[in-house]
Amino acid sequence: MNSTVITNARIVNEGKLFEGDVLIRGNRIEKIGNALSTTKAHVVDAQGHFLLPGVIDDQVHFREPGLTHKATIYSEAKAGVAGGVTSFMEMPNTVPPVFTQQLLEEKYQIAARTSLGNYSFFMGASNDNLEEVMKTDLKNVCGLKIFMGSSTGNLLVDDEKVLEGIFSKFPSLIATHCEDEFTIRKNTEEFRARYGDKMPIRFHPQIRTEEACYKSSSFASALAKKYGTRLHILHISTAKETNLFDNTLPLEKKKITAEACIHHLWFNDSDYDRLGTFIKWNPAIKKESDQLEIFRALLDDRIDVIATDHAPHTLEEKNNGYFQAPSGGPLIQHSLVAMMEFYHEKKISIEKIVQKMAHNPAILFQIKDRGFIREGYFADLVLVDPGKSWRVEKSNILAKCGWSPFERHTFKSSVTKTWVSGHLAYEDGKFNESKRGERLTFLR
Repeated sequence: MNSTVITNARIVNEGKLFEGDVLIRGNRIEKIGNALSTTKAHVVDAQGHFLLPGVIDDQVHFREPGLTHKATIYSEAKAGVAGGVTSFMEMPNTVPPVFTQQLLEEKYQIAARTSLGNYSFFMGASNDNLEEVMKTDLKNVCGLKIFMGSSTGNLLVDDEKVLEGIFSKFPSLIATHCEDEFTIRKNTEEFRARYGDKMPIRFHPQIRTEEACYKSSSFASALAKKYGTRLHILHISTAKETNLFDNTLPLEKKKITAEACIHHLWFNDSDYDRLGTFIKWNPAIKKESDQLEIFRALLDDRIDVIATDHAPHTLEEKNNGYFQAPSGGPLIQHSLVAMMEFYHEKKISIEKIVQKMAHNPAILFQIKDRGFIREGYFADLVLVDPGKSWRVEKSNILAKCGWSPFERHTFKSSVTKTWVSGHLAYEDGKFNESKRGERLTFLR
């Protein structure tokens, strides 16, 4: 088998930072140590840069099938690999929505043909597909996604009896988007009556309010406690919600977990006047006090995972008024270097970044043999140069939509190399697409 030795690396793994070498043989890590033999192996001198386990992004929207004018599994997985994301879990709100096992498997087939990163896809819940949901192969599918918040068409699950049925019967992880639909509709009507089509974007968090988020998140938590459900609440956006989560238990024993997204850590409502609809997300980016408390909850382990909610739309779609512009934006290429900015600012340690972006997603979803730099594990690895700065421009944005809320920002760190299951897929701006990523499997 082909083998590679990464030498002189500053390895970040399981709460420790140490200098050493890593031997990759085939798609696995064979040895971690010092002065490892390089006989018949390709040598990569890490030059003292950080070697991290690959980022596992547990929430992305890659738009395929049905919305490929915005993005494809191929284009967005490639952008992710350039940003150090070696594995992703993609959501079911494609066209058609993934409400059957056949539609779910068709997405896996697309990824097997086209994805440079490792992949898994959520099964989607509707108000009337519980029978299909219960057929989900838990060893080969990351989990079930429920849109308990405002969405489109049949994606919104707002029937309490249906939710009770799902929470009481589904035997594995349920991931939820939590915003109360009634509250949002009421607020929308009030603001539309006041401003019409000229409503300023800065009022987005006054439509998708703290009340809407907390009402839904607390309801989901109560259901999970009632039935002992394994619940993972996505993209926490308010300080109030952080108090729903426990930091006294080790992650392996938690039944209710939470995720923070890059945009809720990076931006606050003062940025709407500058960036407008380009930072329109659901749930909304809210006050600085929310931003700061989400970060605190991340550090004290009330919040377990950092993800992106990468959800691209075209420039034409985003360049609209408030009510016409869709919510979401591209983040996967820049998530790791964005967190590295906080590292440079001494707001978070490199060990904590690795915990929240690699270790914890692997533990939380029970991913087999990934998320750590361990002998015998898959060689999903990222080399980061903390001193190589670069500026985000349209010319280096890899998401198909061609824009980023980080445009014209200069990051202090760079991802220089990314290995996906032992394959050097990305190196200094160039891709080797001779191999595809692998389907994630789960220890359930």
